[in-house]
Amino acid sequence: MIKLRTYIFIDSLQPQLATYLGTVSQGFLPVPGDACLWMEVAPGMAIHRLTDVALKATRVHLGQQVVERAFGSMVFHHRDQSDVQEAGRAVLHSLATREEERQKCRIAWSETVRAITPDHAVLINRQDRKGSMILPGQSMFILETEPAGYIVYAANEAEKASSISLIEARAVGAFGRLILAGRESEIEVAAHAAISAVRSLSGQASV
Repeated sequence: MIKLRTYIFIDSLQPQLATYLGTVSQGFLPVPGDACLWMEVAPGMAIHRLTDVALKATRVHLGQQVVERAFGSMVFHHRDQSDVQEAGRAVLHSLATREEERQKCRIAWSETVRAITPDHAVLINRQDRKGSMILPGQSMFILETEPAGYIVYAANEAEKASSISLIEARAVGAFGRLILAGRESEIEVAAHAAISAVRSLSGQASV
């Protein structure tokens, strides 16, 4: 049995998130304004068949595919929202399921660290980071979700809501991780938007 863990449609990728996804993409690079759909299933190997369904059904481009034993994820995108939505419907049909049957997002951790010190900022920036740099004195917001893929939606909604810097948006593995930086007032707005976005999503509680 294939379990739908994450299914999230994004109507318009924001500039920082689109660029960030481009730095980790193994396939066709997204551009700001593209619609995209992030999907994760268990077991992981099932993602190949579902990728095939999506690509044959529409004109979408495959941006990334990660295949692990436990989980498999893919993200496809296109300028035309209707193509992305139709690809999603084709995959759901092949699974004989609905969007509402996805696993509900659980916030595993959320925290704001205010006025980052220079030592702390330097250490964060030296880590394996694909996004922007955090500057001393800025505030930092951290969010972790389960399943991991919902972090992409949180990042996009945060960027829509506030002028912040995207430091990290890791959306594969057991947990997703989002790190944002900016002025304290901007981080507060972004954090609220990110948390509200994932809490509003429908889904089934994990058992």
